[in-house]
Amino acid sequence: MIPIEGVLLTIIGILLFELIIFIHEFGHFITAKKCGVKVNEFALGMGPKLIKFQKGETLYSLRLFPIGGFCAMEGEDAESDDKRAFGNKPVWQRMLIVVAGAVNNILLGFLLMMITLIPSDRFASNEIAVFADVSNTSQQLEIGDKIKSIDGYDIFTSMDLNFALATARDNDMTFKVERKGETMTFEHIKLPTTKNDDGKEIAHLDFKVAPIPNNFGTLMQQSFLQTCSTVRMVWSSLIGLVTGRFGFNEVAGPIGMTSAISQAAATGLQSSFWDGLSNLIFIMMVITVNLGVVNLLPIPALDGGRLVFLIIEAIRRKPIKPEHEGWVHAIGMFVLLAFMAIISINDIIRLFQ
Repeated sequence: MIPIEGVLLTIIGILLFELIIFIHEFGHFITAKKCGVKVNEFALGMGPKLIKFQKGETLYSLRLFPIGGFCAMEGEDAESDDKRAFGNKPVWQRMLIVVAGAVNNILLGFLLMMITLIPSDRFASNEIAVFADVSNTSQQLEIGDKIKSIDGYDIFTSMDLNFALATARDNDMTFKVERKGETMTFEHIKLPTTKNDDGKEIAHLDFKVAPIPNNFGTLMQQSFLQTCSTVRMVWSSLIGLVTGRFGFNEVAGPIGMTSAISQAAATGLQSSFWDGLSNLIFIMMVITVNLGVVNLLPIPALDGGRLVFLIIEAIRRKPIKPEHEGWVHAIGMFVLLAFMAIISINDIIRLFQ
């Protein structure tokens, strides 16, 4: 029997996911309105309409499937004689409208990050405070050293530190530290390892880092820095995927994300409801930042693809024909949907395995 806490976390998870979509589309919507663009429809969800109402020139709708949403602007994908059409606005305004969704996602990530950090008594720094009783690194590193990078990955926060360790190629690392104002490099550092569920060995520290007290100033600072660390983590993961450092099996689609959210919530519930909720909010923070970063990639059908066409228009001082741009985005959407289908099949196979 599913505990009531699990049901409640599932509902909260769905609502948070819808919030992520809403915040993204609202970014496009409110910026379009401020720029004087006519918005024909603002929809949350996809498929048949469940609820709809007209207010002014815009139709607002809630649709059956909670997997997306859209902000349909006049003249967005075709020529229009309406002076308030998207295509008839200055190119700089159209750029603002296009990037507003992704910016909103990253701002939401900052807010969710702050929510997860508020209950903490203190935050982790990147400064070595004390070594374990048995420590390999104590032979090269010293108390007071500030870790600046691991295998070339810059360290600013504890999240950077965890990501660098989780993605290390092998347990033979190069640490760059700051010691008494001087930058020093240490090679062939080996750390204790444990195996995760996939059998992969993950390195972990054999020392503790100095704490940072939680007050309003440090909360704002850490929320900002760790949100930036999440953006870097997503970007580095994408680069690793393209370069072959990370395998295709390490990519998750909607089904895989749902599984990860459920596992994170269930793990937290073993301690308390609030731990489960905190894990859920953290995963949602990663997802919203991920959505913001990925949407700005220069891929047709994504906001980044549209931004590329606007940049070309700004350079040429002449717009590309809407039908030509439409074909590019249509092909991009087909490739994107095919890619998502492959990822979803891979997610299902992993669930059964």
